[in-house]
Amino acid sequence: MMKKILKVEGMTCQHCVDTVTEQVSMITGVTNVMVSLEEKKVSIEFEESQTQLDKISNQIIEAGFEVVVS
Repeated sequence: MMKKILKVEGMTCQHCVDTVTEQVSMITGVTNVMVSLEEKKVSIEFEESQTQLDKISNQIIEAGFEVVVS
């Protein structure tokens, strides 16, 4: 089990939080998603054998948000 936190720009409301949560949750291997609108962060737990962080990041980008690499 891997846990990562991504900084995500472009989230402005609860609908954005719901969209990111829904998009990331539907990826096979993702076991938990927590989105903080205030901190602009997405905490993700996933099985590395089933998905990769790049795939998760791309899903967030495809939903219309920017993943900031730190």
